[in-house]
Amino acid sequence: MKAYLRVLSAERLKLVKSPVWLLVLVSPVIALLVGIMAEPSGSWTSLINAQATLHAMLFLPIFTGVFASYICRFEHAAGGWKQVLVLPVSRARFYAAKLTVIMVLLLMMQVLLLGSFLVAGGFHEMMGEIPWAVLFKSVFAGWVASIPLAALQLFISMMWSSFGAPLGINFMLTVPNILIANSEKYAPYYPWAQPFLVMMPTEEMDFGAFLVPYSTLIPVIFGSAVLFVFAGMLYFKQKEV
Repeated sequence: MKAYLRVLSAERLKLVKSPVWLLVLVSPVIALLVGIMAEPSGSWTSLINAQATLHAMLFLPIFTGVFASYICRFEHAAGGWKQVLVLPVSRARFYAAKLTVIMVLLLMMQVLLLGSFLVAGGFHEMMGEIPWAVLFKSVFAGWVASIPLAALQLFISMMWSSFGAPLGINFMLTVPNILIANSEKYAPYYPWAQPFLVMMPTEEMDFGAFLVPYSTLIPVIFGSAVLFVFAGMLYFKQKEV
């Protein structure tokens, strides 16, 4: 555990003076502007849908890829992988530390998004009690659903030494969300669409967006998370120095 925390601390120090922290603000700020310009008619569900749609469908998947590429760029530069992989630290801990950093950045983004929901609701003087259960479910479920995509993007970023190539691939696979998210048959199995499916609030708490049941979404999300984490860790353990 101590070795893992030391590696995690080293990863954090790499990002302290980097501009990546500012990227965490982008999507929540845009969501806030969307919420202020929206006309929710007193409905928290309508307001959350308006704010979360663009975030969950485009920005959350895109920034997941940006964070994954960014935390690998230090090792890709000037043969950094050779320096890292010869250290007396297990590769599993090193991989876990990088994935943890990505998930922390995404968690910060989701918490700020929650704040944008509340600020927009206050701006519109929403009546009635704040639906905390719906808000927390949307934010936390979106974060959990981003784990498979984060693991997959980290895998791709470790494979490619280019900073731009993984980002280009991620962008090309994010854009089809607009169509795939409407498919009850294919959307649950598409990692780029999974955060959107679970973040959209509905009247039925047992259903995600477009009435895809959580009984389908949850096993697929957790199953794909295990698959991508295992695949990425296996690749990293076998990566040549």
